[in-house]
Amino acid sequence: MSDFLPKEVREGLEQARMADLKKKSRLRVQTGERSVPILRFWESGFAIEAENAPNIRGLVDVFDGARHLYQCLIVASETQDSEIVFDFKRATAAMKEAALDFAPPDDAPVALIGR
Repeated sequence: MSDFLPKEVREGLEQARMADLKKKSRLRVQTGERSVPILRFWESGFAIEAENAPNIRGLVDVFDGARHLYQCLIVASETQDSEIVFDFKRATAAMKEAALDFAPPDDAPVALIGR
C-alpha cells in the first residue's frame, strides 16, 4: 500500500508515527549526560530514533521517568525505517541498596530498641 502513496504523504505518516511513539513512552536511555527517549522496549532490547543514536553504545542506564530500571551493555543490531534497534549483551536490574557480601544470620535482630 505504501508504494502507491506519494513520498510526502509517506514522510508525513512516518513523522506522525514517531511523534506518537515519543509521546507515549516514559522510558529513556541515558549515557553520561545525554538522555534519549526509547520508542519501543522488549525483553532483549529497545529501539530509539535514528537521528539521536549515532554515538550511543556500551554501558547505558535505562530509566522509567525518574526510576532507574536497568544498567545495560548494548550493541546496535539493525536499522529499521527511522529507528535503530539495540540488543542487550547484559541487562542488570538496578538495586536500591548495595548487595550484601555476606549472609546475614537467621537470628539477627530486625531493629534496635532505644533507651
